[in-house]
Amino acid sequence: MLRTQREQGRAGRVLAFGITVDGSLAGQLNVSNIESGAFRSCTMGYWVGEVYAGRGVTPTAVALAGDYVLRAGNLHRIEINIRPENLASLAVVRKLGFRDEGLRPNYLHIDGAWRDHLSFAITSEDLGPRGLIGRL
Repeated sequence: MLRTQREQGRAGRVLAFGITVDGSLAGQLNVSNIESGAFRSCTMGYWVGEVYAGRGVTPTAVALAGDYVLRAGNLHRIEINIRPENLASLAVVRKLGFRDEGLRPNYLHIDGAWRDHLSFAITSEDLGPRGLIGRL
């Protein structure tokens, strides 16, 4: 997995971030499927350890990475896909004002089965002058 992530990173298709709190690894955020050209889009995924949940760590990480790829990275769209039962991740995208784009049946193969996901997105036009970080 790390080898593939490094190769895709060198090719400009992935950005991998460690999320730290007080010098400790709290989680990870990945920006993947980075496309340039007319599409200028990416997908974002993240996780944090249970001890860090509910402390604003994940929304902050998503906002910082999102502002970076939409502004400095010159991307137009971020998509985040979340399993319907993942209430904590749903709270993150709703807090940051991502648009609900509906259900994706059988979207990803996880834990031995194809799992439904809810799709959320935000575009550069959706941002105000303070960006995603300004929404916190």
